[in-house]
Amino acid sequence: MNQSSHSILMYPSAGRPPHYEKLQEEHEVAVLGGPRGPAPVTTTVINMPSEISVPDHVVWSLFNTLFMNFCCLGFIAFAYSIKSRDRKMVGDITGAQAFASTAKCLNIWALIFNILLTIGSIVVFIIFSAVIFQAISQKMKNLEGF
Repeated sequence: MNQSSHSILMYPSAGRPPHYEKLQEEHEVAVLGGPRGPAPVTTTVINMPSEISVPDHVVWSLFNTLFMNFCCLGFIAFAYSIKSRDRKMVGDITGAQAFASTAKCLNIWALIFNILLTIGSIVVFIIFSAVIFQAISQKMKNLEGF
């Protein structure tokens, strides 16, 4: 930067139009094509391993942990899911699959128990409501009899 550009930057309200330096750059455009010399052509091949998708069931385990966590099966499944994710990040696919399989099994059992508990709660609520309704109707009949 020269002295005049310093003065413009330091005093922007001097009333003069700014003076910009023109930068001269040289651009070379390489045309794609064959090599231009006697050097032999070498190629590099990189074999990338195909990534095996191992589901870790973290979301399912978290859902089972937060909603009706019967005998802590959801929490245990969540722990195995985290272990599976950790193994997958390290690159241990076999360990990740083993932990994921355990987490899946625990999630299935937690889901079955949660469904049974929900159905059982609904049945108990219906029976309890019917008993209360019957008791109230019996009381009303007794009051009408007097």
